[in-house]
Amino acid sequence: MLLQVDGLGIHLSGKPVVKGLGFHLDAGELLVVLGPNGAGKSTLLKGLAGEHKIAGGQVMFDGQLMTGWSNRDLAKQRAVMPQRVEVNFPLTVEEIVRLGRPPEPLAQSMPILMELMELLDIAHLQHRLAPGLSGGEQQRVQLARVLAQIWDAEGPVLLLLDECTSALDPAHQQHVFSLLRRLARQRGFAVLAVAHDLNLAARFADRLMLLHQGQVHIEGLPSEVLTEGVLAEVYGLSARILELEEGYPLVIPRDDAHKPGYSWASFSRLAPEKPSCRQAS
Repeated sequence: MLLQVDGLGIHLSGKPVVKGLGFHLDAGELLVVLGPNGAGKSTLLKGLAGEHKIAGGQVMFDGQLMTGWSNRDLAKQRAVMPQRVEVNFPLTVEEIVRLGRPPEPLAQSMPILMELMELLDIAHLQHRLAPGLSGGEQQRVQLARVLAQIWDAEGPVLLLLDECTSALDPAHQQHVFSLLRRLARQRGFAVLAVAHDLNLAARFADRLMLLHQGQVHIEGLPSEVLTEGVLAEVYGLSARILELEEGYPLVIPRDDAHKPGYSWASFSRLAPEKPSCRQAS
């Protein structure tokens, strides 16, 4: 296994946020991390990226403690995309993607830059200034930059992605996750991606890991994780699950899908919903 996490603990402001968490990730695998707000998903990723100090446990990467890697060597094998990256400088798309490359002549970088911009559907934005782009376009630019860092890496590659499709339209969400799965299966990348979209995760992930209150609640195939009971217990979500012919589950929230214990007193004072034209007819 490429990444092995055992008993991981991370504290923020003196409070435990990730508690005794353990899992593994193999080369060639796409693992999607799910969980409600505050479950510890981003904190976990930041701990693996070295942004948060680890309070307990250990992280092994390619058979060696992560702390034993030099920053220079780790940058060649591990790339990280945080949840939010703001670009306020007048840099072009091409210049931002090139930031992911090591110091090298532009002529050497250009084939990789063009390949990645084509893959992320941003080649037509090559000379546009980043601050003028939409949120989804900027997100695809940042993903291209992250991939540029390890595109020609020799040896194992670990991708850590925090909600890398949150600003994308449905077509580009599908496109990006399809690309991530191909990078895992065809190039052997180990990809750990934090996401909120249950159906997107079910469609493309090899495995799902569902966090709850800083711990692994359940881990396994999408059909094992996305069950009515698990969704009700962790999210407080009332939903039904359809098993599609393609082999993955589809989560359909029910009309009464809400977290038990919430006060709906104010909601009950609203005027009743008017029937739609379709219903009225």
